Amino acid sequence: MKKKAFAAIIGVSMLASMGTGAFAATKLQEIKAFLNPEIKVQVDGTYADLRDVNGNAIAPIVYQGANYFPIRAVSDALDVAVDYDEATKTIILGEKVDGTSIAKGFDDMYHTKDPVQTTYKGKDYKEAFYDNASGNRNVSFMLYPDKNYQTLYLQIAAVGGDLTDFTIKDSENDIILKAENVIKSENGLVTVKVDIGGVEELYIYGSATKDTAVFIPLTTSYYK
Repeated sequence: MKKKAFAAIIGVSMLASMGTGAFAATKLQEIKAFLNPEIKVQVDGTYADLRDVNGNAIAPIVYQGANYFPIRAVSDALDVAVDYDEATKTIILGEKVDGTSIAKGFDDMYHTKDPVQTTYKGKDYKEAFYDNASGNRNVSFMLYPDKNYQTLYLQIAAVGGDLTDFTIKDSENDIILKAENVIKSENGLVTVKVDIGGVEELYIYGSATKDTAVFIPLTTSYYK
């Protein structure tokens, strides 16, 4: 709640810094402003180390009595996803209205488009992660939301046996975001929801027995 209030307060006075595409607009107006490195920011009582995409420390711009911060730096401090829609010239904070399938850019040896393996209970999902390797094993793959999304909705089914110790981890910071003791085969296709605001990389893993296959439909698992 504190983070949401903080975002609402400073949101009216932020300077958008979303890359060169945002500055190609024709309605830019030149202004005279100042940098003020004395201004500090606290988030939930802790001083935030605001930095730009290159890791440089941020000093707010002071213009007509208001302090302006790069929105990317503030969103990182609040663990809120931020993205820029070039077509509509819109900065998007938090969860997007329309989801983005994790199939986009997915790269793993168990990525398949074979209808035999992408079909679950009579429905063909077109693309899937399908691990039916032999033997007791660790099942794992990586996802790369690149801090562009707030939430991951991951659909998963264990086939022929249960998947245990299922975990979704912030790989870059070694933080467990979600853990399920067991994904039961009898429950069919389940959806796991996890907050991924500010996360660059996700490591997803679990343990499967020799009789268990793991099915994840990529087209209906998505980021928002």
